[in-house]
This record gives sequence, C-alpha cells and structure tokens, in this order.
Amino acid sequence: MYPSLQSHASGVFGDFERLRRELDDVFGLGTSPTSIRSAGPGAFPALNVGHTPASVEVYAFAPGIDPDKVEVTLDRGVLTLAGERPPTAPDGNDKVSVYARERLSGRFKRAVSLPDDVDPERVQARYQDGVLHISIGRREAAQPKRITIQ
Repeated sequence: MYPSLQSHASGVFGDFERLRRELDDVFGLGTSPTSIRSAGPGAFPALNVGHTPASVEVYAFAPGIDPDKVEVTLDRGVLTLAGERPPTAPDGNDKVSVYARERLSGRFKRAVSLPDDVDPERVQARYQDGVLHISIGRREAAQPKRITIQ
C-alpha cells in the first residue's frame, strides 16, 4: 500500500532489531516501544503511519468513537489526536461482576511527528467503519521533478 515511516534500518543492525522484536514476542517481553515513532501495546488508538510521494497517510483505528468528539490538530509538524472513549458498560452496577476488562475507556491522546515537507493547508480527515484516515499533502517543492536531458 505505502512504504512505512516506521521501517527499521537494513543490514546487520536491522536484522538484529528484527530478531530482538521476535524474541520479545515469543517470551512476552514486547511491552516497550521499539522505536521513537511507536507506542507500547494497548496505546489507543492504534496507528498506521506511512507515505506516498504526494502525502503522508495516518490511519487511526478507533471503533466506537464519535468522530465529532475527536480533536485532530496539526501544529509545527506534530499531528495530535485527542478525545474520549466511552465505557462499554455502566460502572457502578452492583449486579455485574467484572472478571476481565481489556477494552480501556477514558481520555486518550496520541501524537505523531511528521516530516518537514508536509503542507498544513492540505489536510483531509475521514472516519468510516471505525477507522479515522488522515491524509496530509506534501509541499509541491518537495515533490520529485523529472528533468529533461537536452
């Protein structure tokens, strides 16, 4: 679909990083972020960040959220998503015994550092089927240009 901004270095160091992540997953140690652009497990909303030659694409997986209550801001190259996830069942009900609560509720805030060539005037956000898709255009000056050889 698009190359990832979160890709790791190639070569021997990239191989060691991938091996470390796989071992962390096997032994259940994968509780910390593996890069500066990622968050630990359970961060809400989960994000996919990538790019095309003309834009940066951010997908936030936020089912059950009212899109009118999500605040999306872009300030000095940082995209911020903030809002609140309502609880699934009313708390305080004395007749319900909770044995496990894996769906977190409450306020959330995620921030993503974007490349320097994004254009804050060319941002589109759409919410459909629980996925918030944010597309940020890149400046025209940053677009690759084909040079004609004479």
